[in-house]
Amino acid sequence: MIHKNRLRTLLICLVLLISGRTASLAAEQAASSEKENDPLVLRKLEWFQDLKFGLMMHWGPYSQWGVVESWTLCSEDEPWCRRSLPDYCEYKRRYEALPKTFNPVKFAPERWAEAAARAGMRYVVFTTKHHDGFCMFDTKQTDYKITSADCPFHVNPKADVIKAVFDAFRAKGFGVGAYFSKPDWHSPDYWAPEWATPNRNVNYRIDRYPDRWEKFKTFTFNEIEELMSGYGPIDILWLDGGWVSPANGQDIGMAGIAAMARGRRPGLIIADRTVGGRFENYKTPEQEIPEKPLDGPWETCMTMATQWSYRADDVYKPARDLIRMLVEVVAKGGNYLLNIGPSPEGELPPESLKRLAEIGAWMKINGEAIYGTRPIPPYGEAKIRYTSRPARPDGTVYAIYLADPDEPSPPDKIMLYSLSPRKGSAVALLGCGDSVRWEKAGKGTLLYLPESALKNPPCRHAWTFKLIKG
Repeated sequence: MIHKNRLRTLLICLVLLISGRTASLAAEQAASSEKENDPLVLRKLEWFQDLKFGLMMHWGPYSQWGVVESWTLCSEDEPWCRRSLPDYCEYKRRYEALPKTFNPVKFAPERWAEAAARAGMRYVVFTTKHHDGFCMFDTKQTDYKITSADCPFHVNPKADVIKAVFDAFRAKGFGVGAYFSKPDWHSPDYWAPEWATPNRNVNYRIDRYPDRWEKFKTFTFNEIEELMSGYGPIDILWLDGGWVSPANGQDIGMAGIAAMARGRRPGLIIADRTVGGRFENYKTPEQEIPEKPLDGPWETCMTMATQWSYRADDVYKPARDLIRMLVEVVAKGGNYLLNIGPSPEGELPPESLKRLAEIGAWMKINGEAIYGTRPIPPYGEAKIRYTSRPARPDGTVYAIYLADPDEPSPPDKIMLYSLSPRKGSAVALLGCGDSVRWEKAGKGTLLYLPESALKNPPCRHAWTFKLIKG
């Protein structure tokens, strides 16, 4: 029989436990519902939404093997975690020795920036550190880095890769984003060597070893501080590894990180991916385009080929598909962040350069329907996607016709089912000198294309009509 006092004590403890958990859940829900109110950040988000088209790059020693970045170190039963060796320990040993042979002597970030600029891209997000913990910058927190004496590239004048990349892209007028992985599978304070690593998460109980977790938090804080302090103006802190979050019991201390980072880079946009709350300033759907516009700023990140990092035999999406996806994303109010993995020698793959050139040719004609635009209902219908320019008081709207693979030129008539130009206004086909005749048709508009556009289309893959909305 339990003594009454003991029973009372147990009941009190139970109530405290439940109320504490309830308070914790309430705090998490409150944090997830917080909205950013810093005017500098809000202004920067408007700037970000005007950019529309960016370049992402995954690059590191793993490029030498052509394997997916970091994930072959993870023991989860997922397709991207498959390894070439049955012995995990031996595989990990060889993987972690890859920096000793990483020597990308053809690394020329100025060429990367030039190719991206010609494609019409406006910002770059580069992997400063992926989940494997290898740093592409000269951190003082670890020797597992590109400037380590163990890495042959450390003697190169551009050995601090992040500095060289950010400087080259800034020189072309690009916004700069630093990808940074919150989990670090090389850190002994995240994946402790005393225990197995069954999955992507920290492999010890944080409540049992709080001092160890505090060491990891300090380590993470210090690395981000280095990036914010020593690499020039940075516009975006792009944080990956959303499982490192308070909701998952892995509180990395985002409030302190954000305060420090914005103290050094006022107005800094933070994308704490998939976590929600105040430090996920915009959403980042991966390898997909939402069916409908999302609330607030967002960005689709997508590979140009099939893999984020370099693979010699990778297959690249056709330029037509990439242009269609860019238009689809922009029509729904998002940005399109297109990823390319440089080769182990430091070059952009030839196929990726071809795609960038084709996209650039299209953007030269149609860029005004992309940059600085916002979505306008009905966003899209049939083969038409709409964008608008809210900064223009005349109500300019763009209707972009997406061509099928077997459509080298536009049809002689195109129907806009939901929008009509203002009475008496002209409709223009971008890149074509002749005006487009139009007439009202029900609630919409029928466009008659000039013969010159049919015989000599201004571009390939998609054609843009500019009109003043009625």
